[in-house]
Amino acid sequence: MPNAAETFAAHVAGTRFEDIPAHAIDRAKVFILDTLGVGIAGSSAFGADQLLATTRLWGDGDGAAVWGRRDRVPATSAAFLNAFQVHCQEYDCVSEPAVLHPLATLLPAALAYAERKGGISGQDLLTAVAVGVDVSAGIGIASTQGLRFFRPATAGGFGAAAAVAKLMGMDAEATVNAFGIQYAQTSGTMQAHAEASTVLPMQVAFNSRAALTACDLAATGLTGPRGSIDGTYGYLPLMEGGYDLPPVLNALGRDWLVAGLSHKPFPAGRATHGAIEGLRELRAQHNFAADDVARFTVTVPPLTARLISRPDIPRPVPNYARLCTAFVVAKVLQHGTLDLAHYRGEALYDPETHRLAQCVEVLANDNPDPNALAPQTVEIRLKDGRTLHWSCDTMLANPARPLSRDAHLTKFRRCWDFAADPLPAANREALIGAVDRLEDVVDVRTLVGLVVP
Repeated sequence: MPNAAETFAAHVAGTRFEDIPAHAIDRAKVFILDTLGVGIAGSSAFGADQLLATTRLWGDGDGAAVWGRRDRVPATSAAFLNAFQVHCQEYDCVSEPAVLHPLATLLPAALAYAERKGGISGQDLLTAVAVGVDVSAGIGIASTQGLRFFRPATAGGFGAAAAVAKLMGMDAEATVNAFGIQYAQTSGTMQAHAEASTVLPMQVAFNSRAALTACDLAATGLTGPRGSIDGTYGYLPLMEGGYDLPPVLNALGRDWLVAGLSHKPFPAGRATHGAIEGLRELRAQHNFAADDVARFTVTVPPLTARLISRPDIPRPVPNYARLCTAFVVAKVLQHGTLDLAHYRGEALYDPETHRLAQCVEVLANDNPDPNALAPQTVEIRLKDGRTLHWSCDTMLANPARPLSRDAHLTKFRRCWDFAADPLPAANREALIGAVDRLEDVVDVRTLVGLVVP
């Protein structure tokens, strides 16, 4: 009986573009554009300059572009840099059931390979994205325990390897070997999350680069362990603990997980989004000012509380602030919304933000699901004695409450403004059109040509 790596590899190798339903293709296009947008914005984010300079020490070459910059670097360095840029602002799409950001590792590796190789069509890319998300999100969904390692990096790397293997035209046997070689490089500690370290998005970058390396090695005929996913010392037993694979494996080719991804409508950890939406909704209904709030309380599942209940501090680094509910809610109280600019320069240290943050608390409920991000409940106690309530079972931009196309494109266009090297508006609109017609694109290098000056 095939093991998990063999079953996933057969799905990757055997899937054709024609096998993927139209709805899944449409959602893949949406999140390819979204990922390119947040990756462009990440080119000017905290840490991006230092990483670009450091990659110069790792070898010269112009195999692939750095999104939002004039620079070209070797394909492995491009996968590394672009993956960091995608995830470093907590603005990239997410599989909520998997607690995983599948395109952060996948798309940078896939496009770096496509640039290096040439001749990769839009249909090829869409197929690679669909099967890659099935692998990474499938592994995450199979886990029955809370996060022990940083799943967007660890499981995400398997999805990236699947996508690159598909673009390379690997058969199932070579794909199994690519998974094994990927597993040998897998990394991602939750300690980086606990300490708000820049290493958190770097871990996504490490595993994106590793995916391209793993596939290059497997393509030569080198072998990796076959039980990389569910073997005795495989990923799931060691890095996840408890897991239930049959429902995931049995759904391959029927339930396309790329269609189940969620947007991030706000640039903050996904787990903060219930608090943001609740505040915005209650303020729209009751028209109170920031200084009218005596106490803001959001009650969330235990995983969510673990991810976003860090206390406000007066001089946070951006990585800390994006996953601090008190900071995020305070910014929304001040400005009515949340913007990428709120994590840059003096906006991080604004005394008014930190004064307002003192009224915010996060409480955990008794939800037994170790991977649950919702439901979430907001209670706002006003100084005039009123208490306001809001709750959601499903957060905004979940597939059950999808982001509108207008909101999706507004987010993309705002991200475009943050390119490290300014990009022409004409390229922005051309890229939207190209992704809309991606199945007709002959060579996806035309897409990458639009995300550089």
